[in-house]
Amino acid sequence: MSVLPLVFYPDARLSEVCAPVNGEDLRPLIADMFDTMYAAPGRGLAGPQVGVMKRVFVMDCTWKEGTRTPMAFLNPEIVDLSAVEDTLEEGCLSIPDLMVPVVRPSEITVRWTDALGVAHQQAFDGFEARCIQHEMDHLDGRVTLDHMSASARAEILQGYTTP
Repeated sequence: MSVLPLVFYPDARLSEVCAPVNGEDLRPLIADMFDTMYAAPGRGLAGPQVGVMKRVFVMDCTWKEGTRTPMAFLNPEIVDLSAVEDTLEEGCLSIPDLMVPVVRPSEITVRWTDALGVAHQQAFDGFEARCIQHEMDHLDGRVTLDHMSASARAEILQGYTTP
């Protein structure tokens, strides 16, 4: 497969809501997205980050520790989230070298379809829950900077340039 070019902030595509996937065979795209994510190197990658405005993302939260657990999510939706929230700094492949504190629920339940069309529903916690929420933000036209106040965003972006 191949490594796709990344889309960098402030590209307008990162602010667009993605269209649902409707029966398309996205397996070649998903393979390319995994190649791109691993090469970057990241743990998650959403369609808009490679210029594909569809509700699809890939993640592998464990590969950097030596065990690959690749997952592809088509048309994901959060069906439940915990009241308990955590604040952690998040990085983003589309906003390199910039860490942003983001508050997120610590546990979520997600419903999605995989690359073969199989429906799933599963609970996630910890880093996996955070990664899914981060990638779903991309599908809804949000980036980590959107979790900050306008003044905090202006301050963190002062002097920042993307590739």
